[in-house]
Amino acid sequence: MKNKIAPNPNNPFPIKGVDSLSYVKPTIKNPNVIVGDFTYIADSDFESHISHHYEFNNDKLIIGKFCQIAAGVEFVMNGANHQMNAPSTFPFYIFEGWEMSAPPLCELPLKGDTIIGNDVWIGQNATILPGVRIGDGAIIGANAVVASDIAPYSIAVGNPARVIKKRFDEELTMLLLALKWWDKSIAEIQNLIPLLTCSNLTKVKKELKKMIEAKADK
Repeated sequence: MKNKIAPNPNNPFPIKGVDSLSYVKPTIKNPNVIVGDFTYIADSDFESHISHHYEFNNDKLIIGKFCQIAAGVEFVMNGANHQMNAPSTFPFYIFEGWEMSAPPLCELPLKGDTIIGNDVWIGQNATILPGVRIGDGAIIGANAVVASDIAPYSIAVGNPARVIKKRFDEELTMLLLALKWWDKSIAEIQNLIPLLTCSNLTKVKKELKKMIEAKADK
């Protein structure tokens, strides 16, 4: 039997003796990168997977709790986008010697913050482009290039990534979104693990209904 050690979201290396997988939140230094508890990456340096994240754009990368990020995943931020409403796309203003001030942000094709929900699995070598939103419980296939929003509990693959199927029927999806298990206490989640890992979806649906109805009656 394993020793009883409480899960600690502030421990960057939650598997003893393994430094090739880390919880992301305790490693973050950039205030424009916001990551929830227990989200992990198959690496020890999450911020090396974020590119073109320039302070002057003020865009944020926001990732929820309990996400699983495989090796080689890259988050491309708005600094990768060039001005496209003028004859040249060359960014003279970022290089020494060229006489050009940075254009106002309204002149740049900024896509806004990149937002990843909770319990999202992002497969190996996937690329997440600026401004996309990936919903809770979604799965992103290996080598996918995500250029548009992905709905909760959907499976998306390819370049550009397209939804190929929903993970569950609409009723179970709505129950899971209502449950928001990732926001519960560690003790509550411990009790939910048998249900969260149960492949009998009829049973899961039935139990979730009971739980949500009981909560509504309080």
